[in-house]
Amino acid sequence: MAETYAHPEVLVETSWVAEHLSDPSVRLIEVDVDTAAYDSGHIPGAVGWNWQTDLSDRIRRDLIPRESLERLLSKAGVLPETTVILYGDNNNWFAAWAFWQLKIYGHGDARLMNGGRKKWVAEGRPLDTAVPSYRVTSYRAKEPDFSIRALRDHVLAAIGRPDSVLVDVRSPKEYSGELLAPENLPQEGAQRGGHIPGAVNIPWSQAVNDDGTFKSPRELADLYQSRGVTPDKAVTAYCRIGERSSHTWFVLRYLLGYPKVRNYDGSWTEWGSLVGVPIEK
Repeated sequence: MAETYAHPEVLVETSWVAEHLSDPSVRLIEVDVDTAAYDSGHIPGAVGWNWQTDLSDRIRRDLIPRESLERLLSKAGVLPETTVILYGDNNNWFAAWAFWQLKIYGHGDARLMNGGRKKWVAEGRPLDTAVPSYRVTSYRAKEPDFSIRALRDHVLAAIGRPDSVLVDVRSPKEYSGELLAPENLPQEGAQRGGHIPGAVNIPWSQAVNDDGTFKSPRELADLYQSRGVTPDKAVTAYCRIGERSSHTWFVLRYLLGYPKVRNYDGSWTEWGSLVGVPIEK
């Protein structure tokens, strides 16, 4: 098995970030589950994105449209050639979700900081409460690439197909239907508990080490391939609202190099409330 990631260029270490804090070609963006975390202290120069208000269309329960992302990136002083480094709390859940959206809209050089906010803080690196201001650009996104996104009809068509596999990245208790949400988050969203028929349960957390960094290529390949999630199949990952599955999508698509991976961002909040679709407990 490979000893290096398929696309090592999409990961940077905390030490690399520390060396590039003043690099005008690099823009740091923090995206957290806890939307107050950024205000309590962030990497100097980092822009803060709120996943609820900046990266979600709350009226349509959808991704933000192209022009909204263009405004976000323009306000952050980002150009098409800018290296965008994303990081956040909870092992980069929503940082990975933002990365996925940037790839939908065609930003070339997007990367995750390995270990996220947790590792930066654990290493005693500097934090700042000042909100930076950058010269506004006129960013133009590309036409969206929805080949990396799964909608409900795609998921329904994948059930039972030998050339497809569904990966439920939630906790075992969510997968079984005992819980509707992670234990530390409110019980909200779906009307039913359980999982999509045939989905294999590989919690997102099994892909990371205790310090929040990703496991080695060999460990990751063993983790997924031992459960039948192999690179010859069309893989669809899902969770509750799409952020944890973005993390797994990142692992499969970029660290292991799987060619056909989609993130079902409707996830269990949608599937568990749909009329007429099957579930398993």
